[in-house]
Amino acid sequence: MAKFSYTAVDARGKQANGVIDANDQNDAIAQIRQLGFYPQRLDETKDAEAAVEDKPKLKKKSGKVKMKILTIFTRQLATLIDAGLPLLRSLNTLAKQERNPVMRATMANLATSVESGSTFSEALAQHPGIFNKLYVNMVKAGELGGVLEIVLTRLAEFQEKSQKIKGKVVSAMVYPLVVLVIALAILSFLLVFIVPKFQQIFQDALPGQPLPGITMFVITLSHILISQWYFVLGGIAALVVGYKVFASTPAGAVILDRLALRLPIFGDLMSKTAISRFSRTLGTLISSGVPILQALNITRDTAGNYVVAHAISKIHDSVKEGESVVGPMEASGVFPPMVTSMVQVGEETGQLPDMLVKVADVYEGEVDNVVTSLTSILEPIMIVMLAVIVGTIVIALFMPMVKLITGMSAQTGS
Repeated sequence: MAKFSYTAVDARGKQANGVIDANDQNDAIAQIRQLGFYPQRLDETKDAEAAVEDKPKLKKKSGKVKMKILTIFTRQLATLIDAGLPLLRSLNTLAKQERNPVMRATMANLATSVESGSTFSEALAQHPGIFNKLYVNMVKAGELGGVLEIVLTRLAEFQEKSQKIKGKVVSAMVYPLVVLVIALAILSFLLVFIVPKFQQIFQDALPGQPLPGITMFVITLSHILISQWYFVLGGIAALVVGYKVFASTPAGAVILDRLALRLPIFGDLMSKTAISRFSRTLGTLISSGVPILQALNITRDTAGNYVVAHAISKIHDSVKEGESVVGPMEASGVFPPMVTSMVQVGEETGQLPDMLVKVADVYEGEVDNVVTSLTSILEPIMIVMLAVIVGTIVIALFMPMVKLITGMSAQTGS
């Protein structure tokens, strides 16, 4: 099978360029006409690697682009193309007004690639750090179907919803982390600056007298933190590095992701977020014209959880053998009965993409509810935790003080 680059026009005379795979020239012409275009020029290209080598080398600016910037670019590009502007002019227009240097350079590179004969999806694929497989494949499907502006609009909506759900999950995680940091800061301050002063008072006022066990425990912690702080910091650093190394291994990632889904408070949030992401991604890809097997591969790669990714792999293998999506979904134990039921109805009625999007909408609402519940639950838990930490130290320090005051009162009375 060879590659053919073509120049064609549609029924309204709008020009389009692209590259297709075909057995011969007649097959290529037939495919172009199926897309609703009338070929004006058709040339057989070299293989993919040679074509890339022959194309002008583009100066690429390294770096990442925030999802918000990428979403705005996608939305603006969809609007310009829908208004009738050619792709190349739209890219140049957006590049002129873009303030982010990385995105501006990327737009310029995209425009140069398109101008040199590449399809838009091929140009996007040259920047994998910015445009992931989902983005590239959806654009490719839009090009083949002649509905690029519709696909770009769907992409923008997908990115906006993904940002929204990610923001809610992050907000649920940030609160307990902030409180934990504050608690550790208060504990460290008390142990380093307050406890040693009280220890000196006890040594002067209660020489040789035994102190309560809780007081000795707090004093020992203070001594360790002051005199062996490097061991404490080293231990914390070792735990962090050990966790990262363990999480970077396939077996470790599977164990941690499985534990994440079973956590008593956050597990439900993780599970609902993963299901929402799976449904939204797969539904958006299929509705945009991406073949289901390819869509399942992309969804697996963007699942964000190894347990869910493994379940998607099973679904992929099942569909590849000509079986249904529902069977492996039920067997995985990851997807609740409501999800599998809606997917089954979607398969039977031929409306699988719509059903998947509806599942995503439902579970995004569930994530909202879980975040609200977590906030209401964690707030009193964090307050109690702070009270216990501070209260324990206060009790430990004042128990000997009570003994000292009692002794002084007895001496005064006698």
